[in-house]
Amino acid sequence: MLAHHVLWAAFALAVLFGAIAQRTQFCTMGAVADVVHLGDWTRMRMWSTAIGVAMIGFNAMVALGWLEAGKSIYAAPRLMWLSMLVGGAMFGFGMVLASGCGSRALVRLGGGNLKSLVVFIVLALRAFATLKGLTAVLRVATVDAVAVELPAGQDLPSLFAAATGWPKLPLAGVLGASLGALLLAWAWAKPEGRGRDALLGGLGIGAVVAGVWWASGRLGYVPEDPNTLQEAFVATNSHRMESLSFVAPVAYAIDWLMFFSDKSKTLTLGIVATAGVIVGSAIVALATRRFRWEGFASVEDTANHLAGAALMGVGGVTALGCTIGQGVSGVSTLALGSFLALAAIVGGALLALRYLGWRVERSMA
Repeated sequence: MLAHHVLWAAFALAVLFGAIAQRTQFCTMGAVADVVHLGDWTRMRMWSTAIGVAMIGFNAMVALGWLEAGKSIYAAPRLMWLSMLVGGAMFGFGMVLASGCGSRALVRLGGGNLKSLVVFIVLALRAFATLKGLTAVLRVATVDAVAVELPAGQDLPSLFAAATGWPKLPLAGVLGASLGALLLAWAWAKPEGRGRDALLGGLGIGAVVAGVWWASGRLGYVPEDPNTLQEAFVATNSHRMESLSFVAPVAYAIDWLMFFSDKSKTLTLGIVATAGVIVGSAIVALATRRFRWEGFASVEDTANHLAGAALMGVGGVTALGCTIGQGVSGVSTLALGSFLALAAIVGGALLALRYLGWRVERSMA
């Protein structure tokens, strides 16, 4: 019964995510592209607002003793810095080729974009192979083997507490509030960051991410599982508390659909969140008459989307998340690896935008 409550809460929040993203055109790849091509910082400020709100919300719950960063996949003492950088760069490059990240593909799919359906399937297959298949073996034997062991969890409050002896819970509240406030101050310093859509997208997405953290880490927390006599987080694939992410969960969603009759395959937070984003986006697209069937424009367009989806599947699993999984959910925990992954994602996206620009110039020469 508890698992049902967690799943319904995650689904409802994901529907809200999809609706907000469709309504406001929230897109992290678009945010980077707008800055590069148009000098428009509106969606970048929206993204920063979302990060700031999620950061404040998560660390407020840590300060209250509701959550602990170390119980997520992001804040382990082992900092896999090379995986974060390589995987993040791959994901960032791929999301530009595929016209958006994993969450954007789900939002576009809800609006009738059939290209995003192809991206969804290819991303899921490559992600699953990187979780458990041939690519997983390569990942573990190469980039994952390069890591730094830290004296405490890699989240900033744990590191500061270990270095200074100060209590960790108040540190989380102070650091989360301070860094989140700085992001909000920057995002709202210009009028474009205070526009209706920018505020709706930023505040809404950030609040949804914090809400899913609560659903998984507070509502779904079991201090002592009667089967194992250990603490547990119900309805998650990682068996840790989770928030929104759209690479590994997309792979698990495909796996659940393909083996639906296998009773060992159960619904998880990530699977229902994947479906929820599509549903929320479709509701708004239909209500606002934005729903349009759309397919590939050319062979090159098809090839770019296939390559981009594959890169996102491999890179997102390697980096432990996407622009939402690491760029909002992960960063909200103040984990060092999440900041590295986010920087690498942006760097990969910038490189891909330059590559596509070079391709256009070459075709016109």
